[in-house]
Amino acid sequence: MTGFPLRRAILAGVLASAAVVPMIAPMPAYAQFGGIVYDPTNYAQNVLTAARSLQQINNQIQQIQQQATSLINEARNLASLPLSTVSTLQQQIQQTQQLLGQAQRIAYDVQDIQQAFNGRYKGAALTGDHAQMVANANARWEDSVGAFQDALQVQAGVVGNIESARTTMDSLVSASQSATGALQATQAGNQLLALQSQQLADLTAAVAAQGRAQALQSARQAAEEAEGRERFRRFMGN
Repeated sequence: MTGFPLRRAILAGVLASAAVVPMIAPMPAYAQFGGIVYDPTNYAQNVLTAARSLQQINNQIQQIQQQATSLINEARNLASLPLSTVSTLQQQIQQTQQLLGQAQRIAYDVQDIQQAFNGRYKGAALTGDHAQMVANANARWEDSVGAFQDALQVQAGVVGNIESARTTMDSLVSASQSATGALQATQAGNQLLALQSQQLADLTAAVAAQGRAQALQSARQAAEEAEGRERFRRFMGN
């Protein structure tokens, strides 16, 4: 009879233990170290947020670098060429113009040429008296001599510009090859074109001076032939 109360006591203890165990809640995934709570979930989120912020900062830095590079390139494209040969080329052209302006006897002027030819190359200039014929012949000779002298002076000036043109061309080619931007390259190319224009102007001046001398020489010969026929006519008439 004493066995039943013992069984009942053991069964009551087991049931009490089974009732207490389900009431124990699972422990959360954190721990305490010296009063500081460590939560792995929050730590992972913080690391992810920091990584995203760092990536955004890197992107902004790259954008700033790209903008800075673009501004530097624009500044190079807008930079002016430090070399300028325009004044030198203009001086050379002015010197050639001055040589042409120093033309002796008959200038490069339509009215002056017309007046000179009417006075000593044709018409009444070839049919005057003996003294007038001699004076006109001497004037025509002086015209030719002066024209050939002028042509030689112009040619000497043109030849003198060749060395300067070579130096200028070397400088411009070097500046063009070392240009840092589009504007500098364009300006160097424009100055090279200006150099070519100056050389063409010198060539035109030399050809014009030589042509003037040859034209006056031919006109003098034609006037001498006409004057010779007039002298022969007078001789035969007398």
